[in-house]
Amino acid sequence: MPQRKPKSPLPAGAPGPPPHAPRPGTLYVGPAGWSYPDWSGYVYPARRPKGFHEAAYLAEFFDTIEINTSFYQPLRPDHAAHWIDRVLVNPRFLFTAKLWQRFTHDSIPGATPADERAVRAGFDVLRAARKLGAILLQFPFSFHRTKEAVSYLAALLKRFADYPLVVEVRHASWDSPETQSLLSEYNAGFCNIDQPIIGRSLTPSDQATSTVGYIRLHGRRYDTWFSDDLAIPAHERYNYLYTSAELAPWITRVRTVAEHSRHTFVVTNNHFQGKSVVNALQLISILKGAKVKVPEPLRRHYPALEDIADTPPAEPTLFPLAGSTKEKRNKT
Repeated sequence: MPQRKPKSPLPAGAPGPPPHAPRPGTLYVGPAGWSYPDWSGYVYPARRPKGFHEAAYLAEFFDTIEINTSFYQPLRPDHAAHWIDRVLVNPRFLFTAKLWQRFTHDSIPGATPADERAVRAGFDVLRAARKLGAILLQFPFSFHRTKEAVSYLAALLKRFADYPLVVEVRHASWDSPETQSLLSEYNAGFCNIDQPIIGRSLTPSDQATSTVGYIRLHGRRYDTWFSDDLAIPAHERYNYLYTSAELAPWITRVRTVAEHSRHTFVVTNNHFQGKSVVNALQLISILKGAKVKVPEPLRRHYPALEDIADTPPAEPTLFPLAGSTKEKRNKT
């Protein structure tokens, strides 16, 4: 799609940047979600100290996390308030959050005014604290660009226009100037994605249609992406580690999006065994041109992180960790 510069104003009623917010063009890189059992001993310490919280821990390494629990049910206001307190260690930190799937995946139109009030209750807590970077409207591959779909999307964008919105579509039918015009009209961002290119899947892009830029990397598990084999664990869909060569084109795209956006969020969703954290750290290091802080458990499983770690290992070893090299890249 041809590049379109976004409108300059924020949506009516949308929060402005926090008092400590950096200048326009700021990048926020981080993983999608934080509550994964397989992260224990990989991202998080196997033995967690008293008072340990995953979001607080990740906020030491990243400036954003995408909340994915809000996709499955409305975000509870008390949970939102608790998470805000946990990330205060990083004043730059902003959450992004998915819109409840009832608005994007269930029978459309199916969401009620009560459903809208429920999702707003949690989002408003984040917004009031100036910790809401964007709300992601994630649609499935089956959501094709039809007259009815365009009308529904336009109504949904209008319904939540007071929030900073981003739209993720996965079908190539949305690759059109009309899509850009629709999103630009409602000051909604376009989510540029990396996904397995199967059939009419949307291909990688570097679009910016609002003041919020967004990139999501899902991995490239061609063998499991559309699989309905119940014998394959759900996490295998996201069991993928990007190589440096695969990340390189995305560095260019991220910078292009950032040139046309006030805030740009780069979210890694290839979460199995912390691979999203590995790739997010690598992206930060490349984009900043500097070494970064690395979680101690993670570097023991992914020795390639030693190249970008800003400190030596806490527990030096005389010999390389056996079997760790297989985690350097995913060949599937």
